[in-house]
Amino acid sequence: MTVTVKLPPPPLPSTSVPVPITHFPPNPKPLLLHRCKTPRDLRQIHAHLIKTRSAHSPAALESLLEASALLVPSSLPYALKLFDETPQPHAQLYNILIRAFNLSASPLRSLLLFSRMLSASVPADVHTLSCTLKACSMLPSPERHGRQVHAHAVKRGFRYEDGFLSNSLIHMYASCGAVGSARAIFSRVPDRGTVTWNAMCAGYFKAGDWGEVVALFRSMLESGAAFDEVTLISVLTACGRLGALDLGEWIGRYVEGRKGMKESRNLMTSLVDMYAKCGRVDRARELFEEMAEHDVVAWSAMISGYNQWNRCKEALELFHRMQVAKVEPNEVTMVSVLSSCSVMGALETGRWVHSYIKRRRLKVTVNLGTALVDFYAKSGCIESAIDAFEKLPCRNAWCWTVLIQGLASNGRGREALRYFSSMLEEADLRPNDLTFIAVLSACSHAGLVEEGQRYFDSMKQSYGLEPRIEHYGIMVDILGRAGLLDEAYKFVKEMPIEPNAIIWRTLLSSCKIHKNVKIGEESLEQIVSLEPRHSGDYILLSNIYASVGRWEDAMRVRNQMKEKGIKKIPGCSLIEVGGITHEFFAEDSAHPQAQEIYDKIEEMVTRIRKSGYVPNVADARLDAEEEEKEVSVSHHSEKLAIAFGLIKSPPGAAIRVSKNLRVCTDCHLATKMISKVYGREIIVRDRNRFHHFRDGGCSCNDYW
Repeated sequence: MTVTVKLPPPPLPSTSVPVPITHFPPNPKPLLLHRCKTPRDLRQIHAHLIKTRSAHSPAALESLLEASALLVPSSLPYALKLFDETPQPHAQLYNILIRAFNLSASPLRSLLLFSRMLSASVPADVHTLSCTLKACSMLPSPERHGRQVHAHAVKRGFRYEDGFLSNSLIHMYASCGAVGSARAIFSRVPDRGTVTWNAMCAGYFKAGDWGEVVALFRSMLESGAAFDEVTLISVLTACGRLGALDLGEWIGRYVEGRKGMKESRNLMTSLVDMYAKCGRVDRARELFEEMAEHDVVAWSAMISGYNQWNRCKEALELFHRMQVAKVEPNEVTMVSVLSSCSVMGALETGRWVHSYIKRRRLKVTVNLGTALVDFYAKSGCIESAIDAFEKLPCRNAWCWTVLIQGLASNGRGREALRYFSSMLEEADLRPNDLTFIAVLSACSHAGLVEEGQRYFDSMKQSYGLEPRIEHYGIMVDILGRAGLLDEAYKFVKEMPIEPNAIIWRTLLSSCKIHKNVKIGEESLEQIVSLEPRHSGDYILLSNIYASVGRWEDAMRVRNQMKEKGIKKIPGCSLIEVGGITHEFFAEDSAHPQAQEIYDKIEEMVTRIRKSGYVPNVADARLDAEEEEKEVSVSHHSEKLAIAFGLIKSPPGAAIRVSKNLRVCTDCHLATKMISKVYGREIIVRDRNRFHHFRDGGCSCNDYW
C-alpha cells in the first residue's frame, strides 16, 4: 500500500536569504534518568521532578522524554503523553520522538510527526531532517517522500558541505534504488569522509552493481580517503561476484596485516566468501579453519564455495561437520547443500534437509522451493519434485523452467510440454531463453521433432528471443537423435552463427548412435580444429568404427590419443547407501568390499543371461583380448555400483546410481534385465538424462 503524506510548506524566514540549518548543542541530562531500567523507575524520577518543580525545565524535560522514548523498554506511550502535554515542544523533543518511531519500525508516524512540526512552525534542524530521511527510506515509496524532505532542506539553506545531512540523503536515495540521484549528491560533497563513501558504496551494493562498488573503492584509494571494515566487507562481496581476485587478494593482505581487522569475524567471513567465489577454495578453507569461531554465515560461505566449484563431496562433508557443531543452517546453507546433493545423488541427505525445513516450519522462499524441486528432479524423484513445485506459495519463470527441465530429463517430455503450456497461461510470466532450453530438451528426449522445430521458431517470432548457441545445439540433437543426420548436418552448415565444438560434438554423438561414419569423421575433424584435446570426441569416433567392425580404424584413433598425450576420462559411478556416497570406477578393486561386489556381478550376469542377455562386446576396452571382452563390459562402473546396491539395500528397495558419462549400450541393456530379474527399480542418472528401469523396460524407451 502506498501512503501519501503531504508536507506543508516550510515557514518563511524573515529575510529573503535562506536560513542555514543549525546544529543545537546537547542539553545536560540528569544522571538518574540514564540509570532507569523499568517504567516504574521512570515514574518515580518523574514524580520527584514534579515535587521539586523542575519537571518543566528544558534540560529535565528533554532528558525525561529521551529516557522514556529511547532508553526504557515499552515506555514509548509514556513519552508520547509527556510530549503531548508539553505546551510548545522545541526541535530537540521532536527529534527524540522521530528517532523513537524509526527504532520501533513506525516510519509513517515519524513522517506525520515531522509534518506536525512544520505546521507548528518549529524550525527543523539537521538532526530532524536526517532522522526524517531515514524514516522515508523505510517507507514503501521512499523516493517520493524523500524528495519532499530534500526540497525542504534546500529551502532551509542546506549546503552540501554538511556531510551529516548529505550522507542521509545519499542513503535515502540509494535505499530506494535511485542510485543516480545518490551519486549526484555524492559528487557535490566537497569533503567526503568514510561514512559518505560507505553510503554511496552501500547504494551500489544494494542495486547489485558490483562493478561500480569496485570502481568506487578504487577511486576511494586514489583520493586517499580512509576506509573501514564496513567498506571492505562490501568490496569483498563485489570482488566475489565479479571474480576480481587481484583486488580481493590485496584486501586479504591488508586485513591479515592488521590484528584488529583479522579478529573481526564478519570481515574474515567476507574474505572466505570472496576466495571461495573466485575459485581459490583451498585458500578459503585455510582462512575458515583459522577463524576462532564460525557462525552460520561462515559455514554457508564455505559450503557454497565448494558447491559452486563442483566440489560437492567436500560441501556435504563440511555440512555434516556443521551439524556436529550444532550450528543451525539458514536458507543459503540449504540451497547449497541441496545443490550438492543433486550432483552427488545424495538422496538421503537431501531428504533430511527437506524434513528439517518442515520440522522447523521455515519459510519456503522461491529460491529454497526451487532448490527442492531441482534436487528431487535431479535425484530421479520426479513425483516429489512435482509435489514441491505445487506447494510453492509463488512461482517465477525459473521455478517453471526447473520443473520442465526435470520432467524432460526424467523421460516425461510430453508432460513437460503440458507444464510449459500452463506456464504460458500465467498472465505475468513470460518464458525466457533458459525456459526454451528446457522445452527443447523435452522435445529432444521424447523424440518430438516437429514440436521442437515449432518451439524453436516461436522463440523469435512470438517472444522476440534470439536463439543462442545452446538452442541451436539442442535442435541438432533433436534431429540427430531421430536419425535425421543429413538434416542435422545441413542445419549446422546453415546456422547464422559459427558452430562451436559443442555443436559438432552433439552431431558426433548422434553419428555414434546411428553408426554414421562419414558425418562422424567430419564432425571430429571440425572439433579437433576447435578443441584438440577433448578425449571424449576421439572415443566417440573410435566407438563408431568399432560398431561397424572397423577395428583397425578404432585402434588408430586410440593410438592418436596416446601420441597426443590425451587421456580418456574414466567412467565413474556414485551410489549413496546409509548416507555415505560410494564411488566406483570401471574394473575398480579399491573398494573394501571389492571381492563381494565382483561375486555379485558374476551372479547378476549368470541370472540375466538366462533371461536372454547377450553382452555387447563393442562396448569393451579395445585393448582387451577377445576372450576378455565380455568380462570387460561386465565390470563397467555402473554395474559395480548396482551390484553394491543389491548387496546393501533390502529386497525391493530402489537403487539409485549417478554416472559421469553417457550410459553405454551394454549397461543399458543389462540394467533393464537386472531390474526384471531382481524385481528392483533402478534409477541411473548419466551425463544426459535419467533412466528409470522397471520390469525390463526403461523410461527413455531406448531413445537416449
